[in-house]
Amino acid sequence: MAASIELDRTDLRLLALLQQQGRTPNAELAVQVNLSPSACLRRIQRLEAAGVVAGYAARLEPRAVGLGLQAFVRVQLEKHGAAGIDRFVERVQDWDEVVACHALTGDMDYLLHVWVQDLEHFSRFLLDRLLNDSGVADVNSSFVLRTVKAFRGLPLPVG
Repeated sequence: MAASIELDRTDLRLLALLQQQGRTPNAELAVQVNLSPSACLRRIQRLEAAGVVAGYAARLEPRAVGLGLQAFVRVQLEKHGAAGIDRFVERVQDWDEVVACHALTGDMDYLLHVWVQDLEHFSRFLLDRLLNDSGVADVNSSFVLRTVKAFRGLPLPVG
């Protein structure tokens, strides 16, 4: 969990750049935020230590790694007691196809963001994992036809 720290305009600009250009060398980031390289590095280290910057990762092209089908699956559990919820949450952690899982309000309990190779792979995932002994009563799947806007980072307040 991130520690509560005050973020100024320079911090917000630096965070925006890190979200978009995480591999940019510190010297280049420093120029873009009008700091010396050492001051820029100290700010980044402060943001990392406080948990504001949670980590760094490469964004992969799904098709380049054999993933051609993306789906959003709404899940309703059979039982809503602690044991049923814990069982489902534990199972989801082991499903590589699920890249994100969110608990929801409304008539469905969870929203899964799923990446698979193809429709056959999705069918195996649905039948063998999601509907097999995970406490799921109902699912509703939507396949992504095209992505209009992909995740590009969190919206940051104007500092």
